[in-house]
Amino acid sequence: MTSGAGTPRILVVEDEPALRRFLVPTLTGQGYQVLTAATAAEGLALARSHNPDLVLLDLGLPDQDGMEVLRQLRLWSARPILILSARNQERDKVRALDGGADDYLAKPFGAAELLARLRVALRRTIQTEAGETVVAGGSLRVDLARREVSLEGRPVHLTTLEYRLLEALVRRNGRVATHAQLLADVWGPGGAGNTHYLRIYMAMLRRKLEADPTRPRHFLTEPNVGYRLELDASEG
Repeated sequence: MTSGAGTPRILVVEDEPALRRFLVPTLTGQGYQVLTAATAAEGLALARSHNPDLVLLDLGLPDQDGMEVLRQLRLWSARPILILSARNQERDKVRALDGGADDYLAKPFGAAELLARLRVALRRTIQTEAGETVVAGGSLRVDLARREVSLEGRPVHLTTLEYRLLEALVRRNGRVATHAQLLADVWGPGGAGNTHYLRIYMAMLRRKLEADPTRPRHFLTEPNVGYRLELDASEG
């Protein structure tokens, strides 16, 4: 999966010189190989020639909108794409995530948050390529192959819709799942726009699978965007 004897290669497509000067030493200091591009055209060319393990993509590029770059990358690459953007409105986040982005970081952001998001995205890619079917975090364990869910070692019974929602979140473990994505996965075309379904069934999952449903650790809300499941596959 990774380049250069196991070292992930990251492509940064960002036109702000100051941000590139922050990103390059931050990433190389963690052992990543880094390629940089200041325009959409350069970024797409580097992506095709080097096939990076992950792309950090700015939406506000000088020669082409980042959403178009995202669309073109998704025509041939399934590698993680994390959006970097000063556009903080929820509709921009939803548009990017529904367009195939794996995650979204609003500027300004800190090094710790960036590196944590990168680790999650890269780890998820490794698990997908290895055919990983079991994820766990704390006392919660989900086995997709056996369709088994347990909490503190005890099996948990879920209804069909509860399990389908859980499965949709697990398959995006660590990434934001938008309302539209979850509704399509669980309810199909008939669920479009019915976000109240998600609120109801998310509350059910939290009651069954969170130690404290009022302070969820795993089933996190991304306000006005969707939900994010946080399960660390290195645990359990």
